[in-house]
Amino acid sequence: MDPDIAAEATPDLLSAAETDFQEQHFEKAEELYSRYIDHCACAGRSKSSCHDLATALNNRGQIKYLRVDFYEAMDDYTAAIEAQPDFEVPYYNRGLILYRLGFFDEALRDFKKVLDLNPNFEDAALSLKQTIHDKEEKIKRNY
Repeated sequence: MDPDIAAEATPDLLSAAETDFQEQHFEKAEELYSRYIDHCACAGRSKSSCHDLATALNNRGQIKYLRVDFYEAMDDYTAAIEAQPDFEVPYYNRGLILYRLGFFDEALRDFKKVLDLNPNFEDAALSLKQTIHDKEEKIKRNY
């Protein structure tokens, strides 16, 4: 990797992206997350580096979700899961989109995975319940 590019993919870049994200400067945050992600790879990195990459992907997915770019957001959530399979938040976020799109079986899998990883994740438990209810209603109505 080019040393200039490696230097750019530092915690400072991630920190700047997170600050912009928190301040709801989503366009700038997305650009910074993308730069961080483009210059980062999980292979051969420490667990904390994998977590940073997964967080960047998850947060960029949130920005896309807020823009209602659901499929692009799911791509980022899936990449976050691949970077750190034990990170429950992107499973939850992807499950919410799957639920909203009516893919109840897939949403159920994601919400159950969240609860496997973190049994105290209350929003996931509520979402799982709602998904089960809505799936049953869909079956009753035969559509």
